[in-house]
Parts: sequence; C-alpha cells; structure tokens
Amino acid sequence: MLAARIGTKPSIFLGLTVYAIISIFGYFMQTATHFYILALLVGTVQGGTQALSRSLFASIIPAYKSGEFFGFFSVFSRFAGILGSFLFYVIIQQMGTMRPAILAVIMFFIVGGFLLYFVNVDEGQAKAREEEAKARVA
Repeated sequence: MLAARIGTKPSIFLGLTVYAIISIFGYFMQTATHFYILALLVGTVQGGTQALSRSLFASIIPAYKSGEFFGFFSVFSRFAGILGSFLFYVIIQQMGTMRPAILAVIMFFIVGGFLLYFVNVDEGQAKAREEEAKARVA
C-alpha cells in the first residue's frame, strides 16, 4: 500500500532506513522484551521490502530473460549472505563481541541504498519493454 502512495523506490529506501534503525536497536538490545520489539520491527519491513525489491527488479528486465536475471539476482543474494556472515566473523574475532558486528550491517544498507539511488527505473522499464518488442518481432 505504501508503494502505491509514494512509489516502489522510495518505499525500498524507507525499508532500508528502518533496517538501519533496527540494527542500531539491536546493538543496544538487552532483554527478551527488546528481542520481541526487534522481531516486530523486522516483521514490519522484511516481507514488503523483499517483495518490492523483486518486483522493481522484475519491472526493469525483459520478461523473456527473467530466468537469467533472477539467477543473477539469486547469486548476489547468496554472496551478500556469505559476505555478511564473514564480516560478522571478522568483527567478532577482532572485538570479542557481536555488538559492533550488528552495527556493521548498516554498511550493507547504505551501499544498497547508494546503488539503488542511481537506478533509473523509468529508463530500465522502457529498455526492458523495447527488448521484449524486439524479441517478439524476431
């Protein structure tokens, strides 16, 4: 519903911002109540942000190449999971605690937001439709 009001890209930016706030909250978390609040916050953005990112991605790729592009998307998702886990490991080894590693995750949200900022959605959608039209003619 939010994406219909403010757009897909701004909604994803909002989700990334909420994730950054969640990470900061996670750094200070000390009680079970804090954990439940954190879980509630994650639940408010996880599904929507993930669905919006996939739908935005799908709108800027040619439909007939969706398998290739979503395979690429999947590889980078796995790579991010590996890189994030490795970052956690390195920080925990250096600092002896998980708390700084939780804050380090914010870097991924910043990098993702920075990259998304430069995505011209309208141009991507136009090029995808152009490619689809070429494929139908050929």
